[in-house]
Amino acid sequence: MNIKPTLLIVEDEPSILRGLTDLFTFHGFEVDSEMDGKKGLNRAVEGQYTCIILDVMLPSMNGFEICNAIRQQSQVQPILMLTAKNTEEDIINGLTLGADDYVAKPFSASELILRVTALIRRSGLSSNDNKLNIGDHISICMQKLTGTSYGQEVRYTRREVTLLSYLNQQKSPVSRDELLREIWGYKSTEHIDTRTVDIHIAKIRKKIERDSKTPVHLVTLRGEGYQLFSAQS
Repeated sequence: MNIKPTLLIVEDEPSILRGLTDLFTFHGFEVDSEMDGKKGLNRAVEGQYTCIILDVMLPSMNGFEICNAIRQQSQVQPILMLTAKNTEEDIINGLTLGADDYVAKPFSASELILRVTALIRRSGLSSNDNKLNIGDHISICMQKLTGTSYGQEVRYTRREVTLLSYLNQQKSPVSRDELLREIWGYKSTEHIDTRTVDIHIAKIRKKIERDSKTPVHLVTLRGEGYQLFSAQS
């Protein structure tokens, strides 16, 4: 017996909400929805959802506030945010508060399905991926999404841990396009305009580097991509 993935959509535009509900129901999801921010948060913390989609602009409580509140209770709940504008400020705000990914309006149905299914597919780590050590001073528990960096406790998002894990497995630089394919699940990156990778790299550097402006662990090799040096320093 196949168990359907469950989805919570918090969106206050009736036409968009109907369209999203029909779309994900057609693709095999059990869909719950709310149009009010506070009611959406209550649903989110009371239920168990495979993924939660949050619009940013909502009555009573915006998507950023909901995301932040969810992260106070769960670091592992997959969250995707819908932003009205593809602005760096909105993106950084959402990702900083713990969203795993974002999609800017207007979006295509196929892109949204792709992003949600990719997020769900990569939402769990195998039992073998338990701990990642970077240099002498960084240790990450990949199941709990927590760790220490230069003596300070650090919390990570699932996406950050998945990204670090992938980079750690590679012996050569990884291009931005490869990360979009392997971590975000894009089949093609030819026409994709997103700064998600860059923002995630910047966030990770603030957590694992002694000085994020002069990284020694997660470095950029011009013309080649990103590389993680996890050997002891």
